[in-house]
Parts: sequence; C-alpha cells; structure tokens
Amino acid sequence: MNAHGVEVERAYGRPIMSSFHGMFSIGGLLGAGIGGLFALLGLGAGATLAATGIPLALISLYAGRHLLPADRHPSARQKQESAGPARWTGWIVLMGVVAFAGLVGEGAAVDWTSVYLFEDLHASETVAALGFAVFSIAMTVGRFAGDHLALKHGPVRLVRVSGVIAALGLGAALLIGSVPVAIVGFALFGLGLATIVPQVFSAAGNHDPARAGQAIAQVATVGYTGLVAGPAIIGGVSELTDLPTALAIPAVLAAFMAASAGALRPRAPRDAGDTAAVRPEP
Repeated sequence: MNAHGVEVERAYGRPIMSSFHGMFSIGGLLGAGIGGLFALLGLGAGATLAATGIPLALISLYAGRHLLPADRHPSARQKQESAGPARWTGWIVLMGVVAFAGLVGEGAAVDWTSVYLFEDLHASETVAALGFAVFSIAMTVGRFAGDHLALKHGPVRLVRVSGVIAALGLGAALLIGSVPVAIVGFALFGLGLATIVPQVFSAAGNHDPARAGQAIAQVATVGYTGLVAGPAIIGGVSELTDLPTALAIPAVLAAFMAASAGALRPRAPRDAGDTAAVRPEP
C-alpha cells in the first residue's frame, strides 16, 4: 500500500502520503468505536469481525479496479530488473531505524499511556483512558495537516520539528507527573509522531524510483518491527526499573528522529523521469 501510495503521490504532484496514513488512523478510531459498541451490545468477536471484514472486502474489490496499472513505468521496471536484487544500503538502514523509532512510540502509546496515568499518576479509569484517546486524535489531526506542512516547509524541517515536539511532549508527561500535563503531553507526542513515518516512506519511495517498491519494503520491514516490539520493550524495561523510566525510551527515540531528519532531504533528479513529489529543501 505504501509503495502504491508513493506512485499516486508522484503522479499527483504534491505530498499526500501523510493523508493516506491519516485515513489509517481514522480506521483505527472507527474500529475501536465499533468494537466498543458491539461489546456494549453483548455481541461477540465473530459478529464484530464480520461487521467490519465483509464491508472491507467489498470496498477492497471496488478500490482494486482503480489502482494504477503495473506497467505505468516500464523503463523504471527494466532498470530495476537489470539492477538485480535489492541492496541494504546505509541510507535504507537509517530510514528503517527512523521508522522503527517512530513505530516504537506508536506501539508504546497504544499499550502504556493509560497504564501510566492509572498506576503511576493515580488517575481514574475514565481519565486514564483519555491518554490514548488524545494521542490518537492528535495523531490523526497531525497526519491530515502533514501534507500541507511538508509542501510548505519540506520534509527535513517537518520531521526535525515533529521529533522535537514529540520528545518534549512525552518528556513533560513523564517529568512533571501531573495528570493534566500528562494528557497534554501525550497529545503533543501524538502530534509530533504523526508525520514522521509517512515522510520516511515517501522519502524511501522517491529516493530511487526504479526501486521504490523494494526500498519501501525494506524500510517497512525494519519499521513495523517497532510497532510489535515497542510495547514488549517498554514492558520488559519497566519490570527491571519502572514505567516512567521505560517510557523515556520513546522520548529519546523521538529526539533521535529529529537529529536524523537531514537524511530525508530529497535527492536531485538524475533524469527527466526521476522526480520527487516532495519539494526539495531550500
């Protein structure tokens, strides 16, 4: 999906990848809402999955008719085939690590923000649930604003500022130890993380258009490991220390993403067909 999204973005002529990920966030919110409603009605997991899976299958069948053709760039495909298998360059590894850092933060927020509010700051269960809610809403809003910000400021400046906002927001939530401050901090954390992974995928797809799909697959392989491993890492460290110390890991990773933003600077086109949708940095 991300590889195809880069193709659509390139044809569209301006950044739209962040909005694609914004729709992913909306899907997560809708899924949580449907699950909660069905649980309230006493319906089981089977009914919930059928009510979401069947419409999704129908939508996918309809959407598949509108995907870009596979032979859209035959010359680029020939270059990719002649170049041989994908190589793990230092830049690809770095982008994968940046994506990993961002998705560790997302996974940690999903599993641990409410726990931190409830167990460490002694908030009520209702208030504790706001931790993840405000994070999710802020991330969704940030992703839909991300394309405009990427076009206006460029991916490097956007990721650098976003990483700083995420680090400061989560850092404040952990250091000050106040429930209202923590909730605001989690919102800033979500707002900061919102645009980073979409910009990384966009950069990977535009770095070498002849290998766009391979590059995104490599970056995603490393990156999405963070979404799965992040909560487990936080849980393991919290067992050895405490939860606030463990949650400092995503804050440090957010600072790392800000420091690595310069690597997202678009390359100069090598030929007339090698263009990026994202405006080059000034």
